Amino acid sequence: MPVDAYCERTGPDFWSEPVNALTNVAFLIAAVLAYRHLLRQSTRPPTLVALVVLLTAIGVGSFTFHTVATRWAATLDTTPILLFMLAYVVAFARHFMGAPWRWAWVAAPVFVVFSIGVNALVDLGGYAPALLGLLIMSGIAAFRRMYGYARAYLGIAGLFAVSLTLRTIDESVCGWLPLGTHFLWHVLNATVLYLVIRVAADRAANQVAGIGYPGRTRR
Repeated sequence: MPVDAYCERTGPDFWSEPVNALTNVAFLIAAVLAYRHLLRQSTRPPTLVALVVLLTAIGVGSFTFHTVATRWAATLDTTPILLFMLAYVVAFARHFMGAPWRWAWVAAPVFVVFSIGVNALVDLGGYAPALLGLLIMSGIAAFRRMYGYARAYLGIAGLFAVSLTLRTIDESVCGWLPLGTHFLWHVLNATVLYLVIRVAADRAANQVAGIGYPGRTRR
């Protein structure tokens, strides 16, 4: 029996969610653009390359879920998203906080514990930790006087909040909008993931080049 969790799905057929399925191409486009941006940088850390691969997997997994709509397809949809978040906090610890790699990896289990706590308090489909995480990253960047990056993360958090709202209200608008709003979550979330990779790639390149932080106040 297919998982019927979205306005657009009207039956068990493969193409019962054509718009939700096809808008996953946004993740693939975002992955191509992110990889092209990486190619223009002086350094391409493995974690950032892995993020591009995971972004591609998110698109493939989500497409599978919105066509096959089974429990195993749901796992294929959510697993790359979880791995992306874990890989990103490691990259952030390394490139924004200056942690050695052996300590940067500690950020992954810390984020898992953080996510369990946040999800126990706030039910936003499991994405509340990601939104709060972006705000924390903005705060850390500001604390470290990386003001340009702080503004970037704050703006991305705002876009993600809009994206998450559209995901959350999908089922509640079915009565007057049969198509729903989940497809807009795909498009906006693909943009969010592209932007966070781009920000991390820029920071990694500046870190290697020894370039100062954007917006940093000189003394």
